[in-house]
Amino acid sequence: MDAIGIMYHDIVSDGRWNSSGFPGAGADVYKLSSNRFGRHLEMLSEHNSRAVLAGSDDEWGAANPVYITFDDGGQSGYTVAADMLEKYGWRGHFFVATNFIGNAGFLTATQIRELHERGHVVASHSHTHPTRMSYCRRDQLLTEWEISVAKLQDIIGCPVTAASVPGGFFSKAVGETAAECGIRILFNSEPVLSQYHIDGCRIIGRFTVQQNISEREFDALIRGIYSYRLREYLRWNSKKAAKRLGGSLYLDVQKRIFAMRQQGQNENS
Repeated sequence: MDAIGIMYHDIVSDGRWNSSGFPGAGADVYKLSSNRFGRHLEMLSEHNSRAVLAGSDDEWGAANPVYITFDDGGQSGYTVAADMLEKYGWRGHFFVATNFIGNAGFLTATQIRELHERGHVVASHSHTHPTRMSYCRRDQLLTEWEISVAKLQDIIGCPVTAASVPGGFFSKAVGETAAECGIRILFNSEPVLSQYHIDGCRIIGRFTVQQNISEREFDALIRGIYSYRLREYLRWNSKKAAKRLGGSLYLDVQKRIFAMRQQGQNENS
């Protein structure tokens, strides 16, 4: 059975959105409370799902395999998420934007090393987390992957061969340069189960979890309800087209929408 890729970011206490990862209303949309994340793990267990690591020996042995992934490298990966996963005997993928290692709200080198030693995958999320990675020149893409991979390898003491693409801005060049830098498994943000290869690099899609996801929606995701997955695919492709046509204007409008939404939540709290 095809594994479902699920993309989380930070797992924090309700309302403490700035305690981990990137600050701001735009980033908060992708942060989940620890209570809600705990409920997701319960639902996965009740569904007899099993978290597997991409590239591991048991990846294809589970009846309902799931890739549980966390982008950005926020400190909640170490302080919250890893412990919650390990209660089920599971491990996750933690993708680190290496330019932010040790900054407030982000993983330290020691925490990264310990996550690796505990059996989690620690891998690249680029170096500087470009706002629009697919718009970078090829030499910039190579630099992003090379620096990130080198820094993480120095920390964990072994090859880093996995990564995820920041911001959902994926292109063939992003995959080609990742492969050139030794990355063999690359997660993007396309909500699909099918996988393919670019120059020996395996491309895996993921379904993005946002703060406002309902239990009904999460249940539809893990149970493979076609209508839900189709809706997410169509939504993702419409956003992809808007990003391509709108460029930086799309990002500006998105930031304003997030800020207005956050203001409304604060006024109602």
